[in-house]
Amino acid sequence: MNFTPVMLAEAAASGGSTTSAMLSMLITFVPLFAVFYFLIVRPQKKREKEEKEMRESISIGDEIITIGGIIGLVVRQTDDTLVIETGGDRSKLRIQKSAVKENVTARERMQAAAVEEKKNAGPDKTEKSKKES
Repeated sequence: MNFTPVMLAEAAASGGSTTSAMLSMLITFVPLFAVFYFLIVRPQKKREKEEKEMRESISIGDEIITIGGIIGLVVRQTDDTLVIETGGDRSKLRIQKSAVKENVTARERMQAAAVEEKKNAGPDKTEKSKKES
């Protein structure tokens, strides 16, 4: 519902100035735009940035998943395209980098690094808790 004509009509009918109506409308809409920006625009830009970084980090030998669900191994790449090898007969497909949904190899590396970090941090914490007991 558009409140602008309603607010202006009420201000004119009551003999009040339109600046007070505009001010109240401004007070109403500025927080709405701020909420919209912080809940929708910023997270979307963050996701786009992460996807761009993921696509730029693809290298030969990485296993990827396309937006169509095709899983393949990168065998060649140019600025905006990839050639992937997929299937038992090693079929080659040429795809655009923008069609990549996920870099499986990079995800596995991050998971392995997280496990290694937990493994390295784990004994120190358990020894401290035993000493405190």
